[in-house]
Amino acid sequence: MQLSDLQNLKIAVIGAGYGGAAAAKALSLLGARVDVYEQASRIREVGAGIGLRPATMNRFREWGVFDAIAEVTSPSDYFEILTATGDPIMKEAWPAAGEQTHTHLIHRGDFIDALMGVLPEGMVHLGHKLETVEDRGDSVALTFANGAAAEADLVVGADGIRSVVRHQLFSQKAPVFAGEHAYRTVISVDDAHGMVVDDNLRMYIGRGTKIYLLPLRHRRQVSFDITALHPDGTWAPEVTKEDLLRTVEGFDERLVNITRDLDMDTVNIRAVYDIDPVGTWHSDSVVLVGDAAHSMLHHQGQGANSAIEDGGALADALREAGSVKEALALYQATRKPVTDELQRISRQGWTEDEIDEVFPGQRPATAGQE
Repeated sequence: MQLSDLQNLKIAVIGAGYGGAAAAKALSLLGARVDVYEQASRIREVGAGIGLRPATMNRFREWGVFDAIAEVTSPSDYFEILTATGDPIMKEAWPAAGEQTHTHLIHRGDFIDALMGVLPEGMVHLGHKLETVEDRGDSVALTFANGAAAEADLVVGADGIRSVVRHQLFSQKAPVFAGEHAYRTVISVDDAHGMVVDDNLRMYIGRGTKIYLLPLRHRRQVSFDITALHPDGTWAPEVTKEDLLRTVEGFDERLVNITRDLDMDTVNIRAVYDIDPVGTWHSDSVVLVGDAAHSMLHHQGQGANSAIEDGGALADALREAGSVKEALALYQATRKPVTDELQRISRQGWTEDEIDEVFPGQRPATAGQE
């Protein structure tokens, strides 16, 4: 699109999570007028860590915000998968993207704070819970629970796994329960029983349970995550310390001790959900990004990265195509095959038998599962 067309474009982004904030930054750099509407009265994220892949960090460099993100991260060289008792299964360097070779490990709260900090003042409107989205073809009308209303030339639905935009315009299928719970918290390095000695992610697997140790050494902390099979699909289930200890029976005694020492008030407990692939992500003037488009299980650690890549790809498409309608079709054609495959692979359970499927060419070094 011509620069003048982009500068006249009025864009409303629904949701100020990773996908919404990234899209807002990328789209604002085109010269468009961007407003972000977030239902929460304040922006906050649960205490857990994620890894920002090399390709994602390249996007931040492109947008001029690399330093703001990198300064609150720990750069990691590789990730490692081990049995429950610590025998090696595989170890692999992070897939490089050009000269960028590190995955940057970051606390979710620090990440969203950094993203919010690089958006222009006044762009984000808190306390705006979307009620209706009316697609008029060449424009979109929005209404919010607080009585506010807005119109835009383009609406970006970045409102998560339970997206109102997706439900009203594209798919009414409910999120899908994965038969798992995720228990997430952050502990100090001193409470990690000597298991964190560098800046590399390690995952221990055994009997349907996965334990992730993600160092946040710039904070002197560790993100400690347990994912375990569980039949209870309640969105925020009630789980006791004894329940957690049963899930880690047979694991390295140090992991058991970390679990035993946890303050349950600090543990975020969630049933694990994703969505089935959505057939179409866009109309002529509304488009989905991030979890609203392709929420996936966390087994690949690609949810946040995919959301950020969506924002970059959407901005690229608007720059390259002749119209908004053409740009949205190009964006979907670029991103949907990638995220469909990530959704599929992320549904793999990461048993030893499945690791060669999840990481082609990396066969387990051990036989049998602890």
